[in-house]
Amino acid sequence: MLKYSCIIVEDEPLSAEVLTDYVKEVPLLELKKVCSDAIYAMETLRDEKIDLIFLDIHLPKIKGFEFLASLKNPPFVIITSAYKEYALQAFDENVIDYLVKPIRFSRFLQAINKITKYSEHPVIAPSAVSTSEKRRYLFFNVDKKKVKIYLDEILYIESIRDYILITSISQVINTKLKLSDIEPMLSDNNFIRIHRSFIIAKDKIKAFTATDVEIGEKQIPIGRSYKELVLRAL
Repeated sequence: MLKYSCIIVEDEPLSAEVLTDYVKEVPLLELKKVCSDAIYAMETLRDEKIDLIFLDIHLPKIKGFEFLASLKNPPFVIITSAYKEYALQAFDENVIDYLVKPIRFSRFLQAINKITKYSEHPVIAPSAVSTSEKRRYLFFNVDKKKVKIYLDEILYIESIRDYILITSISQVINTKLKLSDIEPMLSDNNFIRIHRSFIIAKDKIKAFTATDVEIGEKQIPIGRSYKELVLRAL
């Protein structure tokens, strides 16, 4: 079976984990390396034959577009970015697609299938969308191991200094992250930030007022600066 060798060039660990999980769901993709910067990616391209690059734009040392411009014969490139405004510039560089974070698995597959326009070998059939899209998950570092949390089980996430406390239906974990780190990974519109210290799952709300929401036995305050947005969303 033909496999497309690929690398992920991404300096955000959670974004890299999501892309890694997505690549593993596609049988015809073979992940060679996850590179935290463009210099490491350049070394990998020198050492191995790479067919596809998942490239973030805002990288340390050398930015994504600078890296792309330095490649004489670049492989297929799919941009993965939190910023929409660079899309036109990206397509001027002849990239295959431009994915805006947080990236849905179905959208990821659409990008991969565009490779078939330039290749005789289809990467994945449209009907083969994995059921993992229905049950998305993330891995978090907890006590020197990675713990899987299904997004549809999360009740709420609380920020406590340099850590976040993730409370789900089946477990509670504490991991060293900031809310701003995990927020882009919650691609489901079910999640909403209601306070500088809390992100909650809307479908887990039992009741709410103008000042707080109730999830399980927990009363969670609505921050003053978030009030208008939250009440509109609920």
